[in-house]
Amino acid sequence: MDRRKVLGTYGLAALWLAHQPAQGAVEQEKIGPILQPQTPTTMAFIERAFEMRRRAIEYGDQPYGAIIVINDAIVGQSWSRVILDQDPTAHAEISAIRDTARRLESRNLSDATMYSSSAPCPMCEAAAYWAGIERLIHGRMANDAGAPRLCG
Repeated sequence: MDRRKVLGTYGLAALWLAHQPAQGAVEQEKIGPILQPQTPTTMAFIERAFEMRRRAIEYGDQPYGAIIVINDAIVGQSWSRVILDQDPTAHAEISAIRDTARRLESRNLSDATMYSSSAPCPMCEAAAYWAGIERLIHGRMANDAGAPRLCG
């Protein structure tokens, strides 16, 4: 099986799992709107992704965090939930996609930018591609990785 098919399969599986009920020791925060930064800048959004990373560490999970932004507003966010949910696909980026899709009641996340604490793995990049996310930004230096692709 070539790499394109493998990545496509991972992306489809991740999107399918996005519609499964979330379970785990630490439930995703769903109370009210997401707290927005005072000034919606790239660095403010990266800082929020690192805040999600800090929560992952606090809850005993892998040290990754991600948020999704549309029109300068955070519309979804999460930390890694792999250990919390015993789900190998619950990376921070995929968990943020799931949170956003639930909040927006849509699987179409076009016009969105994903900010993450580190470069997304191939599975997460494929999920971002299938969700229609337009741009990936990652790391402390806010590296712009451009549009997600199925093949790196």
